[in-house]
Amino acid sequence: MNKIEHIGIAVRDLKAAGNLYEQLLNTQIYKIEEVASEGIKTAFLQTGPNKIELLEALSTDSPIAKFIDKKGEGIHHIAFEVADIQAEMARLKSQGFILLSDEPRPGADNKLVCFVHPKSAGGVLVELVQERIVIGE
Repeated sequence: MNKIEHIGIAVRDLKAAGNLYEQLLNTQIYKIEEVASEGIKTAFLQTGPNKIELLEALSTDSPIAKFIDKKGEGIHHIAFEVADIQAEMARLKSQGFILLSDEPRPGADNKLVCFVHPKSAGGVLVELVQERIVIGE
């Protein structure tokens, strides 16, 4: 794993949380997008090399809505940048970690993603992220 790529924070109201974190971090949201496959709307902020992803549920049955219902707003996951997500998934699987998918999926901010189940990562939801390569660039 190369570095912490971002910290994901579950929020009830993306606009209100965005305003709060813009003031707190003294920076502006640089990207807002929906990830329909995950049932979320995200906003990204960056200060120096550090990124925060705010996550708002698009429906009451999305994973973020369920997380907030159970635990309230707050840190949802920590994401690590990897050079080769397939190789990292295979390595973790071979060491007994439980992955939440067998293949990486498209995620926010032009990334491929895979999550490691919190039960096998000391209670922390870990996300692996790799920059998506777009042919023709």
